[in-house]
Amino acid sequence: MATSSLLFLLVLSSFSTASAAFTKPRQVYVVYLGEHAGAKVEEEILAGHHGLLLSVKGSEEEARASLLYSYKHSLNGFAALLSEEEATALSARTEVVSAFPSNGRWSPHTTRSWEFVGLEEGVRGPDDTGRLPPGDKAGGEDVIVGVLDSGIWPESRSFGDEGLGPVPARWKGVCQGGDSFSPSSCNRKIIGARYYVKAYEARYGAVNTTNAYRSPRDHDGHGTHTASTVAGRTVPGVAALGGFAPGTASGGAPLARVAVYKVCWPIPGPNPNIENTCFEADMLAAIDDAVGDGVDVMSVSIGSTGKPLPFAEDGIALGALHAAMRGVVLVCSGGNSGPKPATVSNLAPWMLTVAASSIDRAFISPIKLGNGMVIMGQTVTPYQLPGNKPYPLVYAADAVVPGTPANVSNQCLPKSLAPEKVRGKIVVCLRGTGLRVEKGLEVKQAGGAAIILGNPPAFGGEVPVDAHVLPGTAVSSVDVNSIIRYINSSSSPTAVLDPSRTVVDVKPSPVMAQFSSRGPNVNEPNILKPDVTAPGLNILAAWSEASSPTKLDGDNRVVKYNIMSGTSMSCPHVSATAVLLKSAHPGWSSAAIRSAIMTTATTSNAEGGPMMDADGTVAGPIDYGSGHIRPKHALDPGLVYDASYQDYLLFACASGGAQLDHSLPCPATPPPPYQLNHPSLAIHGLNGSVTVQRTVTNVGQGSARYSVAVVEPMGVSVKVSPRSLSFARTGEKKSFRIKIEATKGRGGWRVNGQFVAGSYTWSDGVHVVRSPLVVLVA
Repeated sequence: MATSSLLFLLVLSSFSTASAAFTKPRQVYVVYLGEHAGAKVEEEILAGHHGLLLSVKGSEEEARASLLYSYKHSLNGFAALLSEEEATALSARTEVVSAFPSNGRWSPHTTRSWEFVGLEEGVRGPDDTGRLPPGDKAGGEDVIVGVLDSGIWPESRSFGDEGLGPVPARWKGVCQGGDSFSPSSCNRKIIGARYYVKAYEARYGAVNTTNAYRSPRDHDGHGTHTASTVAGRTVPGVAALGGFAPGTASGGAPLARVAVYKVCWPIPGPNPNIENTCFEADMLAAIDDAVGDGVDVMSVSIGSTGKPLPFAEDGIALGALHAAMRGVVLVCSGGNSGPKPATVSNLAPWMLTVAASSIDRAFISPIKLGNGMVIMGQTVTPYQLPGNKPYPLVYAADAVVPGTPANVSNQCLPKSLAPEKVRGKIVVCLRGTGLRVEKGLEVKQAGGAAIILGNPPAFGGEVPVDAHVLPGTAVSSVDVNSIIRYINSSSSPTAVLDPSRTVVDVKPSPVMAQFSSRGPNVNEPNILKPDVTAPGLNILAAWSEASSPTKLDGDNRVVKYNIMSGTSMSCPHVSATAVLLKSAHPGWSSAAIRSAIMTTATTSNAEGGPMMDADGTVAGPIDYGSGHIRPKHALDPGLVYDASYQDYLLFACASGGAQLDHSLPCPATPPPPYQLNHPSLAIHGLNGSVTVQRTVTNVGQGSARYSVAVVEPMGVSVKVSPRSLSFARTGEKKSFRIKIEATKGRGGWRVNGQFVAGSYTWSDGVHVVRSPLVVLVA
């Protein structure tokens, strides 16, 4: 077998067998060898994989039995059951780039939103949505978006195929049958569906079909929600449970075709409906098939937990690299671990990483306290307290059972409330540990009448809404403190919970979601992450009718549409934008599409002020990257920053010395990571000065002359040369240099040990091509 680059993914999962041949513990491993070496038919690739396995296995039969997946279309490799010794032996071979376990440390990052994106474009009018007109060819028809998630509910009206033309002739995928899903479940909208379960079952055993369908059908709801956000059809008369958020539901690219790749499955445990897990080996098989099937864009609302993995051991990053080489745009969620810094995941520069922010819609629910104060909560629970009268009010910390830890006594955790202290009362609980909806369930089970769920200080004024199993509402950290002060000041505190209603044009908006994971980039701080932000707070989209709106055991309500929050919801907004660009500019590279989305993003809210964090402070690039997406602007960006597969390999060489492809050995001194031709710029540990080169490509109509404007970060000098760029034709490239220098003052460095932000912007009077600049001064 040729020693040039191959991608091997060996899946190793804890496994035991009575066979003498498998006496050592085995796990699923991914062995990565880079890009395919020349054109090979699938049989040759599979034979090569078997040959490598045979080199560490005792027999041909054992080698074939251990193989789970053979990756053939984009990345080259396989997933197999191996012992640690076998994986080590394979990793020592010269053709192997990396071998790493598939541990299941990945999980999903859990109507009006597209109208609001239109407002962020900076124009207002009767047709100011972020989408293109449905009749426009650039509205996404014949573009294929692959969704890696928990599957799909195909009967949803959001996936009807009325008025769509034939399935694109270039489509090579399949509609895989299984539990409650047949090949006829696909149509001209859902043109393909597959499921991947081998690595999951190697770890957990057979799928429990009580909690999941062993098929592309979605039992969870998450996959249906994300798929309909990116490409759901326009469906009038839609609302969440209780009639909230009424109106027309539509994905950002309603004419795009959907290909479903189910890779996430329930974690066995007391409530498997709550949390899903996704294994690298299964996800890589899905990415590989998606590229072979012919998808144009992949939407992946999934991320890893714990410390980010090196690029050479990051399954999504490796799959995304080989997809990008073939022109496929891969969009990922950034995670829900904010506002703590350095928590963002999906960190490679060849993928588009998305933060989450609010839209201008709220579900206001007045709370009238016994002292006359009125506080505005938010809720989408369909239940109301009878009688519209005052009910006794109690703080959870004053109503817990003995032995409840003091640090969580106010959080309404399971079995923490004393029934005799909460029966018939409105219970004030705080967010923090545990699920929001589970806190409502605890209040109900203890006999409480309703819940007021308050934010701790870290979450500020951001209020995610839930369809609780009892009456209730949620309030900001400032407002819950007012309620607690009232309770402490009154011998018999009471409150009235008025019915909730949907309101729009809430100001200011957007606001960065506090849950949205923040930068800097832990793996490579010279690449800014996240890249952009998009709507991710209280988003209405289609839902699985096998899943209740809360997913809690005992909640038997069935809904067709549900409201969810998370970067999982913001990711498909950006995926849809990539679909629109792919439709309008089919010849653009994945890097060019990412660049167009990033350089046309805005850092202002819909009122023209700076975008804010939910705690009231001004947000910045560490929170939102380049800013909030503007799909229509992205269609005509003027200039783009392009990059190739070889550029990314050189970047990986410089970033931790990762040689991702043996066909391109790492040079002794690769260019620093910040020299990657990327649409944003981050300099980590600036000591003195650095000079960075960037190259832009004119994608406007014909000749143009651009001038640069610089906003210098505090304590940093930024000089761009030349200060103007002239283009004679479309497609022409021009390079420029940026000299960045830390400035000295009387007291030494003016800025020390913190990130400071600025920007450089090219404009020809029509296009504005903005790049954020983030610097950490050493």
